Amino acid sequence: MEQADLKGKAAIVTGSSSGIGASVALALARRGADVVVNYSKSAKEAEDVAAAVKALGARVCVVQGNVASDADCRKLAAAAREAFGRIDMLVNNAGTTKFAGHRDLDALSAEDFANIYAVNVIGAFQMIRACAESLRKSDDGAVVNVSSIAGIEGLGSSVAYAASKGALNTMTLSLARALAPEIRVNAVCPGLVATPWFTERFGAEGFERVKDNYKKTAVLQRVADSDEIAKSVVFLATSESRNITGETLLSDGGLRLSIGGLRA
Repeated sequence: MEQADLKGKAAIVTGSSSGIGASVALALARRGADVVVNYSKSAKEAEDVAAAVKALGARVCVVQGNVASDADCRKLAAAAREAFGRIDMLVNNAGTTKFAGHRDLDALSAEDFANIYAVNVIGAFQMIRACAESLRKSDDGAVVNVSSIAGIEGLGSSVAYAASKGALNTMTLSLARALAPEIRVNAVCPGLVATPWFTERFGAEGFERVKDNYKKTAVLQRVADSDEIAKSVVFLATSESRNITGETLLSDGGLRLSIGGLRA
């Protein structure tokens, strides 16, 4: 399949100072797209990603903002329109969690749920709403929500995280219907991904153990990196998937095929 040329297109990638978001921003820039790089706290990392985007010959705009704030979401959309005059692709990658064992029901508070939903679900909705008018004007407006297998199988860092990703998957379906035919809405559901997020949580040695356990369960016996997930995101964000909407694409190394063994 010939890759879509994105020259003259513009994208917003939330949470793009590191990990999957950074890889998506760079992958879009390699195709020629102009990119809004967004961060909440990691300013230096965002500027580093922006420099890499520029080095690829694309235009870039760095915008600080927490997607849990509707005002910040509208600021991001306005910045894209001011810098590039358009929005063709929105990648809702910003996410948060609290690590808590699923059996420990006292490990999560109502505030934990509210904070996680504010970013993972409400934030994605607010970004779509802020960008919808511009996306409708594109010849192929596309939204890609970066979700998780946690939202399909009830796994992951906590019950609240899994529930939020399940809600994001349902919202993907709802908005794919509501925004058609002008805007396509899809989701990518990664399994375990080798990103700094997990290394910071578990430490280098701890994360190696986590990866080894994952490989023993997933039928492909591998763990993806952020660049590999970015390929799936870019596919759904471009005209290569013009006939696809309302889908949740699993990129989990075949973990779901072995999920019974994992639960056992």
